[in-house]
Amino acid sequence: MRQECRQLRLDELSASTGPATSCAGCVGRCPSTAPRPLPRVDSLAAMERWLIIHGVDFSGADSGGAHKIRIATRHGRQTPVQVERADRKGLLERIRAGVADGRPHLWRIDAPMGLALPTIEEAGVKGWRGCAEWMAGFAGARDWRSGLRTLTRQEPRRTCDHELRTPMPPTNLRVFKQTWTFVCEILVPLAQEGVRIEPVVAGAPGMQTVVCESCPASDLQRRGWPHKGYKGKGDRPREVREEILSRAVRAGLVVPESIGEQAIADEEGDLLDALLLALEPAPTVAPKEALVEGWVY
Repeated sequence: MRQECRQLRLDELSASTGPATSCAGCVGRCPSTAPRPLPRVDSLAAMERWLIIHGVDFSGADSGGAHKIRIATRHGRQTPVQVERADRKGLLERIRAGVADGRPHLWRIDAPMGLALPTIEEAGVKGWRGCAEWMAGFAGARDWRSGLRTLTRQEPRRTCDHELRTPMPPTNLRVFKQTWTFVCEILVPLAQEGVRIEPVVAGAPGMQTVVCESCPASDLQRRGWPHKGYKGKGDRPREVREEILSRAVRAGLVVPESIGEQAIADEEGDLLDALLLALEPAPTVAPKEALVEGWVY
C-alpha cells in the first residue's frame, strides 16, 4: 500500500507548530506534520475570513511575463476580489511584501513546481532542492531544455499530473518555460528566504506565507464544472466562461461587475483562470512522491 501524508488544508494553517518531522515513507522532511506558529482561529469559517488567497495565472514568456501575469486577490470570504497585472519580478516582490506584512497569505500559482521522478533520476540529483538547484544552474529555460534532452527525450508525467489530470507534463514543449521560470526565478529565491512551499519546503519557523502549485483545469474537473471549451473566440466559448464565472460566484467568490465582464470577454481565459484560483483549495492527500515532484492544490 502506498504510504501517504496529509497536505495543505485551510484549517491546518491555523495550528500552532514547530520544526518539521518526517512521515513514515516520505522522501525528506514532510511539512504536513510540522507544527507551525500561525495565529489560532476557532473554525474553518473564521480561517476563510482571515486568510488572504492569491490566484495567479503565470507566464514563462521570454519578456519576463511582462504584464501577462494576472493576480486575483481575495481578503477573506466576504470581500470583493481584486485583480492586478505583473511580470515575474513584480510577482516575486508581491510575495515578498506579503511575507513582510506578517499576515497569512496563500499563493496558488498555475505553473509546475517540479519534475517527474524519472526525469530527476536522469539528472542525477536528489530531492526537490537538488533538482531546483540543478535547473537554476542553466542560463535559461531553453538552455535547460537542451541540456535535459541530452539526458532523455522522455516527458514523463508526475504523480499529481496523473491523479489530478493536469493538461501536460512539466517538460512538455508548451510548458517547459513556465516550469523553469517558476522554479528558478520564483521558488528558489523564496525557498532560500524561508518561505513555505507546499509540499516540498517546510519554511522558516513562524512563516505565514505559503506558495503552492495549482491548476485551473484540475480545479474545474474536481468541482465538476465545465473544464473544456472556455478559451477561444466566438459565442460558445464566451458562454462557457460565463457559466464558469457564475459557478465561482455561487461558490462564494465576490466578483465586481467590471472584473466579471473582463473575465467573460477575455478570449484567452487568463483572467478567469486567476479568479478560479482565488477560491479555497480542497483538502487533499498527497503521496510520498509529492515531497520531491510537488503537488497540485
